[in-house]
Amino acid sequence: MADTNPYESPRTEANSLNVPGGRVLTEEMVLYLRGTAPWLRFIGIVGFIFIGLSAIAFLTIIIAFQNEVSSIPGFAAAGSSFFLVLMLISLALCFFPTYFLFQVGKKIRLYIHSGDASQLELAFKNNKSLWTFIGVLTIIGLAIYGLVFIGIIISALAGLA
Repeated sequence: MADTNPYESPRTEANSLNVPGGRVLTEEMVLYLRGTAPWLRFIGIVGFIFIGLSAIAFLTIIIAFQNEVSSIPGFAAAGSSFFLVLMLISLALCFFPTYFLFQVGKKIRLYIHSGDASQLELAFKNNKSLWTFIGVLTIIGLAIYGLVFIGIIISALAGLA
């Protein structure tokens, strides 16, 4: 008796899926994508929740900060403005990677369910955007660290003189 299952769906010889341009995704590649998509979406959702909770925390801190230093003229408004700008920048820096990450997971999921290669293309486009954003952010961070390091050296040398 053969080891074939009469109720099993038919298989192709190459075990692959054709996508436009003559490229091929093997079944194993699709399995990896299928295993990755839920995690990408989960981390994206957790990121959105974190951003929302952070916004609430920042607003609470700003309100508390205003109440505590309201006796110092002019300081409360300047301090609140500074923290508001800081909050908006930090939330924006968190939002974009989270959005791109969630979109990668969402588009991979749509591709797996529909087989529409344009969804896979959009997933890779969002993946590229995610890593471009993180790369640019890393370059900016390294530049700031470099400037701070130079400033520390100059301050130390000025203190020795």
